[in-house]
Amino acid sequence: MQTKMILFDLDGTLLPMDQDIFVKTYFGLLAKKLANYRYNPEKLIQSVWAGTGAMIKNDGSLSNEDRFWKVFSDAYGADCKKDIALFDAFYRNEFTGVKEICGYHPQAAEAVRKLKEKGFRIALATNPLFPQIATQNRIRWTGLVPEDFEFYTTYEESRYCKPNIKYYEYVIEKAGVKPEECLMVGNDVTEDMVVTTMGMKAFLLIDCLINKDA
Repeated sequence: MQTKMILFDLDGTLLPMDQDIFVKTYFGLLAKKLANYRYNPEKLIQSVWAGTGAMIKNDGSLSNEDRFWKVFSDAYGADCKKDIALFDAFYRNEFTGVKEICGYHPQAAEAVRKLKEKGFRIALATNPLFPQIATQNRIRWTGLVPEDFEFYTTYEESRYCKPNIKYYEYVIEKAGVKPEECLMVGNDVTEDMVVTTMGMKAFLLIDCLINKDA
């Protein structure tokens, strides 16, 4: 069946990076930002990890955003939701400091633009663990803008995460296409190549290869 839509992963695909360094830098900046707002750095990082784990295991009954804040509230109490604006401010400002440790491949943005010129529909199938503002920033780090994509997944509207096949079912339903009409481009064997089980084509990039089962 003819390919109509190309789904791109972001981290390690359009945005080359060492994931461990990315996480260390990200958490370091977040802890520094929130240290003056009653958030002990060690407990904060542990709680963010717990919320992230809950999103990855999300059963679809809540959005990833609500799932994260439910777990985060277990650690800090319901009042912590008043600080959502504080987190948003971090992603809008200090989070941009993570860009310095990410790589940059101008060919990535060029590839997206050329594929669009050839008539392919393009969407960003990035694991929806981040809020919209953070995802938009990470898109810009690639040399693209959010409007270059038909849509991109964030934790606000998503109810599943990679490698749950239900995440990809949501993506293709949102796009209105069949799995066989899509090509997934990614660097993670587990999270991205799982699409082949639903009949979708896949292309594995190996520059920043992640293979947890190797």
